[in-house]
Amino acid sequence: MDFPHSLGLLYSAFTYFIGFKVNSGEYKLMGLAPYGEPKYADLILENLLDLKSDGTFRLNMDYFGYATGLKMTTGAFNELLGGRPRKPDEPITQREMDLACSIQQVTEEIVRRLASTVRAELGVDYLCMAGGVALNCVANGRVSRECGFRDIWIQPAAGDAGGAIGAALAIWHQYHRKPRAAREGDAMNGAYLGPRFSEAEVASYLDSVSATYTRVEEGELLSKVSTLLAEGKVIGWFQGRMEFGPRALGARSILGDARNSSMQSVMNLKIKYRESFRPFAPSILASRAADYFELDGPSPYMLIVAPVRAKHRLPVTDEEAKLFGVEKLKVQRSLLPAVTHVDFSARVQTVHRETNPKFHGLLEKFETLTGCGLLVNTSFNVRGEPIVCSPADAYRCFMTTEMDYLAIENCLLAKTEQPRAAGDQWNRDFEPD
Repeated sequence: MDFPHSLGLLYSAFTYFIGFKVNSGEYKLMGLAPYGEPKYADLILENLLDLKSDGTFRLNMDYFGYATGLKMTTGAFNELLGGRPRKPDEPITQREMDLACSIQQVTEEIVRRLASTVRAELGVDYLCMAGGVALNCVANGRVSRECGFRDIWIQPAAGDAGGAIGAALAIWHQYHRKPRAAREGDAMNGAYLGPRFSEAEVASYLDSVSATYTRVEEGELLSKVSTLLAEGKVIGWFQGRMEFGPRALGARSILGDARNSSMQSVMNLKIKYRESFRPFAPSILASRAADYFELDGPSPYMLIVAPVRAKHRLPVTDEEAKLFGVEKLKVQRSLLPAVTHVDFSARVQTVHRETNPKFHGLLEKFETLTGCGLLVNTSFNVRGEPIVCSPADAYRCFMTTEMDYLAIENCLLAKTEQPRAAGDQWNRDFEPD
């Protein structure tokens, strides 16, 4: 598929029109989609693109400005959809929810057709996915369940950043003619490929800012943190090498108890400082994933959405079923309310002992304590800010949000014991996405 006929840019055009930032707000559009109805899907298919049965398509460039100018869309796009783009500071209305639902449905159908065509024409059992659209974990879930592959593998930094790996490998194998060697297990080591900081470096920084902390052995840390999580506390979790890619995978994470019915709103409004509709993902012991979700294989990079199994769902009354938009948030849909989206789905990360033994150990401790082998896991940052990398980043984020505790390597910090916070500078430094 050659530029400008791009599925990613079609999706980004709607990201812009709905009022989110292009190249960073697409995941918000995906999270908003279940609150709407696909009222514009036929309009999109009839006017914006010519979609073939095999999934290939061409865009009608009369509606798009990105190929020849500095705007994603043209006046014709606005006219077709009945109004101007939403401004970022304006309220999200039912129109935006319906637009998000519509383009999400169209995107899923294109991805499903393309994957099915590859499966039929090549007769292959395994599929690798990359590119920005491969971060659309709802579409990935449909490919996994509906397209007949034995397994799919998605580049954890799908998009331009991960494309650098492909460029490096191309040079290595094609230019230097180095052999391609298949490896058992996850050759990307769970994507924990970033920097790490020693215990001495952590302690040195914490001492330099007069932080109050307790150093404990790993086993005691896991026991204490699991107990705090069970009590409803929100924990900043900073351990080992940083993740490569856009997802927090248990190295730079904010953790909470998925069974807590108020956890989603608390984390969105008091820790992440973002819209209340945004869903959170569960991190679960790989051995327990199939017990909670309709998921047949691993999902180590949090890039597949799967339905919550029926036995964990709660019945929805007729009155609750009639609710529209963000009113749907008021309905508790499962025994894991903090990670169950309004369509009974969840963006799952399976945690494996081989790639992250410490995070795996924490989940085991939490399951022993509560009988539940999963936690809410969101990235260690606030709205518009990059995921924290260094101990200084982590402490600053901890002190300027309403997180309760910070576990940074084997040092445990309680918010109530820290010096007075330095204010909310992050809110001036970083724009909404």
